[in-house]
Amino acid sequence: MEVVDFFLELLSKKSITPDDGGIMELVEDVLEDFEIIRVDRNGVKNLFAYKKFGEGEHLCFAGHVDVVPPGNGWESDPFTPLIKDGKVYARGAQDMKSGVAAAVWALKNSKNFNGTLSLLLTSDEEGKATDGTIAVLEYLKEKEMLPDYAIVAEPTSEEKFADAIKIGRRGSINGILKLKGKQGHAAYPSKSINPINLIAPILPKIAGKNLDQGDEFFEPSQFVITDIRSGIEVCNVTPNDLKMMFNIRNSTKTTKEDIKNFIDENFKGLDYKLELTQSAKPFVTSPDSKVVKVLKKSIEKICNIKPKYSTAGGTSDARFMAEFGIKSVEFGVKNDTIHAPNERCQIKEVEDLYKVFLEVIKEF
Repeated sequence: MEVVDFFLELLSKKSITPDDGGIMELVEDVLEDFEIIRVDRNGVKNLFAYKKFGEGEHLCFAGHVDVVPPGNGWESDPFTPLIKDGKVYARGAQDMKSGVAAAVWALKNSKNFNGTLSLLLTSDEEGKATDGTIAVLEYLKEKEMLPDYAIVAEPTSEEKFADAIKIGRRGSINGILKLKGKQGHAAYPSKSINPINLIAPILPKIAGKNLDQGDEFFEPSQFVITDIRSGIEVCNVTPNDLKMMFNIRNSTKTTKEDIKNFIDENFKGLDYKLELTQSAKPFVTSPDSKVVKVLKKSIEKICNIKPKYSTAGGTSDARFMAEFGIKSVEFGVKNDTIHAPNERCQIKEVEDLYKVFLEVIKEF
């Protein structure tokens, strides 16, 4: 069996989150000379496989085996991989069974290392992500087994394979603001307090506002309003209250407290309630970090391309790694069809990703 055969076998497993489709047992069989730890929790399957070669540093490859539901619009069975024109069509082809296949196969075929090599897999990344990677990291911290470095094999390439490494991610903060007014007859505006009138002069000051200037790694953190609703859908009654929802993909320069202060400043004197929740914190791994330098060098050698550093996109489980002090990066195949019908991946990208990971292990 070669890496592509293993990739096809992974794709044939119906692992819609949080189901692993039997993949964890398959990986255990492939990595037969690795120590296996299972940290399953609340129906989520989690696997940590490790092998200690020496007393050096600990490098972990990480990822998820779960996929989003296939949805409609497929031209073939999403869980029966179809090879056509050098591409494999199946749900999870890019996100991220390609990365899982390459990482597992690189670990299987690595005979020498000066420290510890490991693999962390979960079936709970596309869902709530509350019982997946975070559960394994909590266990590893308790056992004093946390890795020093991690490569998360998420699909990161943009225009062509290997053109981008994610060295960090923006955070994500959701907000709900409820502005109180006083309902009344539209014919007697002086007897009511219309919350729409209250917020109207404020909107130009907050909508699309950059909360910081960004830096060499991050775009500015922008205040993005996603929903405003008020009233009872009649023409002659002014509303009693108003609800505004927003999201900020924040850099390391803007915190949850900064956003609260921004709202307080702009809504001073008004009767409102604010709820802020942070689903992900921003992080960045320095380009001077060993894991970034070795990965970049390996990509240049195998792919003859100089990758850029990126922090774009949504969130990933790398955010949990960073919170535990693990220097983390992400690298994988192109991401142009992730979560879409007819998701597909070039076979050569999987083969080259495997070669890059082998080279990283060799050079680390």
